[in-house]
Amino acid sequence: MNPAPLPRRQFLNRSLGVAAVVAMLKDQAWAADTKAGKVKHSVCKWCYKDIPLETMCLAAKEIGLESIELLDPPDFATMKKHGLHCAMVSFPTAMGPDNKKIGSIPHGFNRVEHHDLLVQAYEPLLKVSAEAGFKQVICFSGNRNGMSDEQGLENCAIGLKRLLPLCEKLGVTLVMELLNSKVNHPDYMCDHSAWGVALCEKLGSPHFKLLYDIYHMQIMEGDVIATIRKQHAHFAHYHTGGVPGRAEIDDTQELHYSAIIKAIQETGYTGYLGQEFIPKKADKLASLKQAVGICSVG
Repeated sequence: MNPAPLPRRQFLNRSLGVAAVVAMLKDQAWAADTKAGKVKHSVCKWCYKDIPLETMCLAAKEIGLESIELLDPPDFATMKKHGLHCAMVSFPTAMGPDNKKIGSIPHGFNRVEHHDLLVQAYEPLLKVSAEAGFKQVICFSGNRNGMSDEQGLENCAIGLKRLLPLCEKLGVTLVMELLNSKVNHPDYMCDHSAWGVALCEKLGSPHFKLLYDIYHMQIMEGDVIATIRKQHAHFAHYHTGGVPGRAEIDDTQELHYSAIIKAIQETGYTGYLGQEFIPKKADKLASLKQAVGICSVG
């Protein structure tokens, strides 16, 4: 039995209602598309210590990488030669008392007695990085060693403020990495995103941000996608790594990287994504190529 036809006015009203809904959905989809960014691919060289930089550059270009990161100034000429970027310059160190490497992960900005040496080490690095066109330089909080997080945050702000005028002049950003203190870096202070965000807000400068390491923050606090959506304005860079074990980011580990990358893109981020897993498979470059494929979303 066929239903009775709708009166013309009622039909038009319903049709127009449907059309309005369709138009609204199209507008929302367009807005989402225009907001979504597309990450550029990078890799951390230290994960491939047995592969010479020249070889790594050739492989990177073949795989589709645009950057090799955590490099030092002597490496910059090689990057320029191959037309590659360095999305995150490595940290400088200065020898302190008791042969401590000031500037390294355990000995960072959270101690006032380190600040003079840190400024001396970072100023020339910031300048040479800017000259090369590499505009992000990594830094670390240092370990607690009995210091409260509140005091460490205050001390980090004091030291970093000494470098921010030069960063602003050069157009360079200092980027503090969020690391886990549970597995890899016991006692490291900047081990939760909330602490890092509080430091960003205290400094209030676009030339200081955070490196959100997905591997490290999954271990410490989880809620990776929710954190990215909420705090992305403070994140200048992202690193990958399989959890557990920091190996390949494929289906052997617990993180769903394609969903994470999609969430990053939806924030409008168009910077670099640094692969920082340590390959366990024999063909390390094949693992890298696979990871780039997994993270090539959209």
